[in-house]
Amino acid sequence: MEDRNLTYRVPASKLVEIAKIAAPYRDKPEHLMKVILQSQEITPVFSEDVTAVIAREMNIPQTQVYSFITFYHMLYTEHRGKYVIHMCQSAPCHIRGAEEVVKAIEDLLGVKMGETTEDNRFTLAYSPCLGVCDISPAIMINDKVYGNLNADSVREVIKRYIREEVA
Repeated sequence: MEDRNLTYRVPASKLVEIAKIAAPYRDKPEHLMKVILQSQEITPVFSEDVTAVIAREMNIPQTQVYSFITFYHMLYTEHRGKYVIHMCQSAPCHIRGAEEVVKAIEDLLGVKMGETTEDNRFTLAYSPCLGVCDISPAIMINDKVYGNLNADSVREVIKRYIREEVA
């Protein structure tokens, strides 16, 4: 795993909590999703030390844990901003103007897709599909979906987050 960027360090006390979550599922790899979801409540980033603890406690290869985590776009191996903006990358969003929406977000925040703002408030990421094709182009900020976007409307949405005018 040396070629992967798993540099975020989780406090030892949280690793102990994660070990307690994973230990009951030793030799039960079919419960990995349950362990991952419960662990995500402890730490939002699945660093190398977290994947090592899960693998050790469940008695599965660490590469299996890492592969599982990196398969799902809502699980992270690197620190993310307070607000993660997922841009749908599906065909309907693309056809209906996703490129214009992405450009507006990047210009407003001063970062490119895949990057996090210097103040760690926003991370931009592509998502294969948000499942809301009927309101494309769409983005999801943390758990809230915004659709039928264009450059102007997405700027207004992002400005509300900049001003912290969101629940």
